[in-house]
Amino acid sequence: MMGETMLCGTCVTPGQFELTTAELPQTAPEGWVLVDIAAAGLCGTDYHIFQGKHPFLSYPRVIGHELSGHVAQTASGWQAGAAVVINPYLSCGTCRACLRGKPNCCQRIEVLGVHRDGGFCARIAVPAGNLYLARDLSPEAAAMVEFLAIGAHAVRRGEVGPEDRVLVTGAGPIGLGAALFAKARGATVYLRDAARERLDQMAGFGFDHLLLASDTLPANLADGFDVVFDATGNPTAMQAGFAHVAHGGSYVLISVVPDTITFSDPEFHKREMRLIGARNATAEDFETVMAAFASGAIRAEALMSERIALADLPRRMPELAADRARLIKVIVTMGEHT
Repeated sequence: MMGETMLCGTCVTPGQFELTTAELPQTAPEGWVLVDIAAAGLCGTDYHIFQGKHPFLSYPRVIGHELSGHVAQTASGWQAGAAVVINPYLSCGTCRACLRGKPNCCQRIEVLGVHRDGGFCARIAVPAGNLYLARDLSPEAAAMVEFLAIGAHAVRRGEVGPEDRVLVTGAGPIGLGAALFAKARGATVYLRDAARERLDQMAGFGFDHLLLASDTLPANLADGFDVVFDATGNPTAMQAGFAHVAHGGSYVLISVVPDTITFSDPEFHKREMRLIGARNATAEDFETVMAAFASGAIRAEALMSERIALADLPRRMPELAADRARLIKVIVTMGEHT
């Protein structure tokens, strides 16, 4: 006899998003914890899955990896009712990267909502070590921690300092996260994007140096930037970014594309440039973001473009995917299980 059931936000095939029914989990494997999902962020990855543009995914897939919730049952050191932020990167714990404290780039990583079903549902099982106490964060703020942690991780990888001149290309949510945490380190931050609409949004976060991608860089920036971040997901933009790195500077690629990226080796060596990949985030980065929320340095309400119920998402998904330029973060709230 089937027990309680729940609705799951599922990409059945590219372009087809539906609410499917699954049994509500009642038990979790040893070392895992059941979490009742409170809120989830819609991410660029989710839009790519809907549009059939994600290279590492099989359908159907329950999406959702920007997640907050409450512990459903006391287990593995977690008390029932505890408010939590979920780290969606499930690492193996035994590969070279994991053993060296880099689970974010685990050789056998599985990401909730990508490699396995995610959290657009009432309840999910998560390894106990992938939960962080949300403290006084609202469910909406807690669901935004993951995407901002990616930016915080990239800034940490780039070793941004207070004397640095920084360029962030791509003013979407990930680029905004990188810009916010570079600014928090005292750097002078320039944001560049192809869409004027996105740049206009950035002014509301205190960024004064806004550049259209179609414009030539001002003469005073001709010698480049100490750290350049690419968050465009566009191979042409990624390749063009090499030319904006100052001598002795660093280029941090947050974006990932299936294409081959090429660059001029003489220019690379002449500048003694560092080329850095930034993938996902670690517990340290999640804590950095939560501290920024707690202190008021970042305001969740300024990031949230819209809040919608899971029940409305099948109707809204095509529109949201097509209109991403006006959105920073859409938060989806989960209904009760039945």
